[in-house]
Amino acid sequence: MNNDKTIPSWVYKLLILGAALIWGLSFVVMKGALDVMAPAWLLGIRFALTALILALVWRKPLVKHLNVSHLGLGLVLGLAEGTGYLFQNYGLVETTPGRNAFLTATYCVMVPFMWWIVARRKPRPLQLAAAVVCVIGVGLLSLADGESLLFALGTGDVLSLVSAVFFGIHIVIVSSVGKAYDIATLTVLQMLGISALCFFWAVVSGVPFDMPQLNMDFVVQMGYLVIFASCIAMGIQNIAQQHMSAPQASLLLSTESVFGVFFGVVLYGEPLTLRLVGGFALIFIAIVMSELAPELKGLGRQASRELP
Repeated sequence: MNNDKTIPSWVYKLLILGAALIWGLSFVVMKGALDVMAPAWLLGIRFALTALILALVWRKPLVKHLNVSHLGLGLVLGLAEGTGYLFQNYGLVETTPGRNAFLTATYCVMVPFMWWIVARRKPRPLQLAAAVVCVIGVGLLSLADGESLLFALGTGDVLSLVSAVFFGIHIVIVSSVGKAYDIATLTVLQMLGISALCFFWAVVSGVPFDMPQLNMDFVVQMGYLVIFASCIAMGIQNIAQQHMSAPQASLLLSTESVFGVFFGVVLYGEPLTLRLVGGFALIFIAIVMSELAPELKGLGRQASRELP
């Protein structure tokens, strides 16, 4: 797919926010689907269907660009993302949903340092501060009353942290090398990689496969997860990330937690507390800080040139 340089950068940022919105709603949808099918099998089927649909939609670029290089990178992306999903789901079994969401969001802090290693771009102090503020905001949104941002790590917490590492690796890889590849082909292969990994883990770990009753609720839930949360959201994430740095993308993707809480308030009547409002505000401030970092650096250079 060709990169259109005439499209302003804010369009790609809006696309990332759109993907985060879809994933925010998927928290509600996924909960119902997981009551019917084990996580590994659900993820395997979800991403196998996603790969099939995207292969049909993007069959021309797939046929044109399918080679060893694309296959290798696509499977690496799938391995990183799929491993992140598996660790996140198994971490959720051993810890609370709030702690799981909070610890997964720590990729915001990890990504600037990963980006430094890969792209040789030292994180700016304001970017690091934005990442920390963002994680605190996610903590306010995710953790229940009485749960502190600082707590002893149990098994589920460690698994959740490991998932954050793999999600961060995926973000950095797409931002650093995505432009050199056809993103449609990479996305299809990535979905295949995630599916294969989840099926492999389901078989190796002996997770029983119970064929669910195909009632309308489950069909709608799977339809949303496949079409919206996978085909659309993950597709536009890979496309949009080619046009921004990994730290910037990680902060925008963290708004997934904001939308998740928002839909919980709107659809389930959860109370909108002062704590939630504070979390919303901190994440918004973090995004503004991240956006200002390049501008302030530019102003600093200009001021230094103007000094006598």
